Amino acid sequence: MEVHEFEKPPRVTLKRSLIVLIGNVLGIYLISYLGLGIKIEENDIIIFIIFISIINALLWPLLTRILMPFLVLTFGVGTLILNGMLLGFFAPLFGITIEGYAIILTPLAMAIITTALSSLLTIEDEGSYYRSVYRDAKRKRKGELKKYPGVIIIEIDGLAYDVLCEAIKKGLMPTVKSMIDSKTHTLREWETDLSSQTGASQAGILHGNNEDITAFRWIEKENDNQMMQCSGPIQVKELEERISDGNGLLADNGASRSNLFSGDTDNIIFTMSKILNLKKLYNRAWFSVFSNPSNFARIVSLFLAEMILEIYSQIKHKILNIQPRIKRGIIYIPTRAGTNVFMREINTQTLIGDMMVGDIDVAYSTYLGYDEIAHHSGVRNNDSWYALKGMDKQIKRLVNATRYCPRKYQFVIQSDHGQTNGATFKQRYGESFEDFIKSLLPQDMTMFAKMSSNEDHYGNTFIPFSKQIDNLKNRSEDDEKKELSDSEVIVLASGNLAMIYLTQWRHRLTYEEINTLFPELIPGIVKNEYIGFILVRSSEKGDMAIGRNGTYYLDSDEIEGINPLENFGKNIVRHLKRNSSFKYTPDILVNSFYDTENDEVCAFEELIGSHGGAGGSQSKPFILYPSQWNTPNEEIIGAENIYKILKTNLKNLKESAENDK
Repeated sequence: MEVHEFEKPPRVTLKRSLIVLIGNVLGIYLISYLGLGIKIEENDIIIFIIFISIINALLWPLLTRILMPFLVLTFGVGTLILNGMLLGFFAPLFGITIEGYAIILTPLAMAIITTALSSLLTIEDEGSYYRSVYRDAKRKRKGELKKYPGVIIIEIDGLAYDVLCEAIKKGLMPTVKSMIDSKTHTLREWETDLSSQTGASQAGILHGNNEDITAFRWIEKENDNQMMQCSGPIQVKELEERISDGNGLLADNGASRSNLFSGDTDNIIFTMSKILNLKKLYNRAWFSVFSNPSNFARIVSLFLAEMILEIYSQIKHKILNIQPRIKRGIIYIPTRAGTNVFMREINTQTLIGDMMVGDIDVAYSTYLGYDEIAHHSGVRNNDSWYALKGMDKQIKRLVNATRYCPRKYQFVIQSDHGQTNGATFKQRYGESFEDFIKSLLPQDMTMFAKMSSNEDHYGNTFIPFSKQIDNLKNRSEDDEKKELSDSEVIVLASGNLAMIYLTQWRHRLTYEEINTLFPELIPGIVKNEYIGFILVRSSEKGDMAIGRNGTYYLDSDEIEGINPLENFGKNIVRHLKRNSSFKYTPDILVNSFYDTENDEVCAFEELIGSHGGAGGSQSKPFILYPSQWNTPNEEIIGAENIYKILKTNLKNLKESAENDK
């Protein structure tokens, strides 16, 4: 197999150079006009901008190399400061003074205006986007290039197979469409495990093991009612230690970008399981983000534009009374921008850097924007379609980057789960699920409830102060631990899946024990019109799925009355039996109803688009892989089987190269 022929990135066009010049000049005038720290004594701004461009071309690569740890630890804000300091240092030579807040505001204003002009005039920035990364990558290459293709795996978090197909039909994802139409790639639907959420799916995909991950969060009675969950660096680190055997998907020269789990690689950026290790926070791949002095300022300008879009969306949804609708609030505004812009851009640019160096064999990167937006706006809302349109642009950038890479890279695009729309349980029933459960129990029982799983997988984690704000509104971690330890009943939510733990008993209570101790509890739950079924274990008949008008005995495959699982897919019994075998399955597992006519569930948390349980598209994600890959003909069920497909074909690529020698 011959080494891939590649090109140099195109030079920046004259049009693009003029737009940058005009944008930079207007940015300086704007800050001066607003009186924010710029004084202009001589009108030599154009000459100053040209001079600074030359200085940046000469000094920026050296400065970023020296100061890279500072730039990374400040999550890019340091680039604004560094760029502003260069402007401030040389400005007096041209009769311009830049001081105070203008040190940061000036490069930001320059980038905002340049980005806006580029968008209005639809001028592509391909030359400058790739060229600086290309130069650095060329210096980093060491030794002989590998003669087998690497693999870039792109996860679009939360995108269901049918929603992807609809987006393609709407013309929102032309890059993905071209991959399918050209027959270079094959699109298939696969089915998640129960629970259909990122923690279980990524554990299965990246480590080949999601055993005992019963939902987004669960209670471990044996450990003083400790609550484990698939978010937060401490708990995700512990989860990875439980599931990993050292042979993760990325163990052999892989890279992890914005994932929950590492796949057993130390080449990480924004990977939750290892993010507390500050030594691993610094990664040379970051240079792709900081290779151009205006690049991070451009990301910030896109971030601010996304915040404005979210404010507009909230106003629009309220005025038009779009239903179902939840209150999104102020904190969500930067959260949306963080997931749909900041982390998206970091992912794409670091992957491009990885590809241009040509060393890594496999990279797995999660793009969070669609999932975050669909949770709050709805699965098929215009906001969600907008996120997918932007996602397709990232895929196009990655595919186009292969022209400038010395090694071939193949692409896999997939999702970890889908989402299903619907008004929440509280909106439909008029009472929260935890209050409903409390009404069925003795009034003196102490209850702990945590019904939000919007930390899946870490939308809020990277938004400054969100954790502190959440703690101020709710409870500190120490208070939470004490409350968990003291509570007699614990109710948790994972989308339209809920868990009820009766914690006065350390074992999982049987159906008969629950009915004896709390005779109103099970009948009261299953009679509720918004409950689809519950899963409990009988000491006499084994696992049972109970609905309003019937019971499915899972062990004997017998049905009494109307089948409560009829609308939840042909594999639902398999999923329930597996979940019931887990160590931390609750005393009562509750799944909401599924309205087949309207394709709706009702989440037990306050989210419009939800996932975690069964019903609709939430358990039907997709995988788009190279058509020449070896894959099983039968349906793909469970995240662990996605791991097997990926791992097998990574091995095949290497072995085929060995055979060609």
